[in-house]
Amino acid sequence: MTTYYYLVASEKFLTSDSENLHEIIDEKHRFYKDNNKEIDFWFIKQPAFLDAPEFKEIKAKCPQPSAAVISLNKQWITFLKLRLEYVITGEFNAPSDTIPDAIASLTVAV
Repeated sequence: MTTYYYLVASEKFLTSDSENLHEIIDEKHRFYKDNNKEIDFWFIKQPAFLDAPEFKEIKAKCPQPSAAVISLNKQWITFLKLRLEYVITGEFNAPSDTIPDAIASLTVAV
C-alpha cells in the first residue's frame, strides 16, 4: 500500500488563471523531465477517492465539481497549500477496499 497526499478544491478554483496552478504543474513536469525523474503527481478532475466513505465530510466541504492534485511528495502538497490557501489537504493509503485506484477520476471521457 502506498501513501498519497492530496490537495482538493473546486475545479473552477484550481483551474482559474488567477491561481496559476497549471504553470506550477507545467514547471514541475518540465523539471522532472529534464532530470529524468519519474512523475509522482497528478491533477485529477472529479477525483474518485472522494467517494470513499472515509471522505464523506471532506467531499461535503468541497464545492463540486472538485479537482485534486495527488502526489507521493508530502512537502510539495504542503507548498501548494501555502500558495493556494483555499484548499483542503490530507493523505490516504491505496490501493484499499474503498480506494482501489488512487488517481481514478469520475469524469467520463468524451
